[in-house]
Amino acid sequence: MNPSLVKARLVVMEPPASVGAKPGGRLATVAFQFNPSTLSLSKNTEWRRKPARMAEEAALPEFVGSGPRNLSVSVFLDATATHDNSVEDRVEKLLGACVPTKRSIQKKQPASPWVRFEWGTARSVSFDGVLSSLSIEYSLFDVDGKPLRATCALSIEEAGFSTPGQNPTSGSREARRTHRLVAGDTLPQLAFREYGDATAWRVIAEANDIDDPMTLVPGRELLVPATKGDR
Repeated sequence: MNPSLVKARLVVMEPPASVGAKPGGRLATVAFQFNPSTLSLSKNTEWRRKPARMAEEAALPEFVGSGPRNLSVSVFLDATATHDNSVEDRVEKLLGACVPTKRSIQKKQPASPWVRFEWGTARSVSFDGVLSSLSIEYSLFDVDGKPLRATCALSIEEAGFSTPGQNPTSGSREARRTHRLVAGDTLPQLAFREYGDATAWRVIAEANDIDDPMTLVPGRELLVPATKGDR
């Protein structure tokens, strides 16, 4: 197949049923009429260093952790040739990826779908994540007010993860890592970063005998247990 004919698409999936599990079944696929002209991919790492008042040189930084990948892309939708509802239908599917799924609500664990941007064999931009932001700009309407053109700006934050063992030979059933708290850290925030599920903060709380998650002390080192999927 000619690579120029491969169309980009967004796959919308049911969120994982449990911490560490893979995304559930496919809910929708948003096929893009036109491939994006640019893609923006970013990833952060967190370092910490302790300042020394009398030192002539800065202290060596300590690696804290690696942040998720973030993908930003703009997609153009057009229905001027058909004058149908295809633009609005695609927009509705995108908006549906920003609200809790019916199944998650029924389970009393509301969560929005996970998504994956796919474009041929591209791997660096194809990962499981969640829509962190979505904006739609309509630029042309039919005589009855039906949108015929729209530009959709998407930002996807990586939600998949892998937790390494304690040493190169481990792969231990009790594999875990540590995280040193900094000002502003919360257990839900840490749980989302580690497990892709903010509601899993109790796993970390129990492992560290934390009774009140609102009283976290910066500088404290927390154990972050491996999930069932990593054991």
